[in-house]
Amino acid sequence: MATPEALEAFCAFFRKLDSSCTHKLYQVYTDDIIFSDPLHFIEGRAGVEHYFSAMYANVEQCQFTYHTQQLQDRQAFVTWTMTFRHPRLAGGKPINVEGCSSLLFADDGRVKKHRDYFDAGAMLYEHLPLMGRLIRWLKRRLA
Repeated sequence: MATPEALEAFCAFFRKLDSSCTHKLYQVYTDDIIFSDPLHFIEGRAGVEHYFSAMYANVEQCQFTYHTQQLQDRQAFVTWTMTFRHPRLAGGKPINVEGCSSLLFADDGRVKKHRDYFDAGAMLYEHLPLMGRLIRWLKRRLA
């Protein structure tokens, strides 16, 4: 069963995560972690390590601010805002993305399943020169 301390340790780790500490994911993830988000599906901690290393190699800043946290038995749900800067997106200006994570904890307090939910358009596509204009136009038309 997960504890409030295990959930806080997970959030604290991601508040400080950057390219210098992606090799420490063993502290929060089991070896057989299953990680998914709107753009990826990864099995195993080595794959998740590679994903985060590649991501942090390309961003200039990435920070998570956590909001609501719910914990029941082994399952946790956390809402967050990710603020990041990428030199090729939005002219290098900070981008804020609202999202949430569903976490399943192992007996040892580490996460064995992590699924992120967020708007991939708000994170990526809307900030690409040609595609961004098209997506913003579509959103206006649908509104």
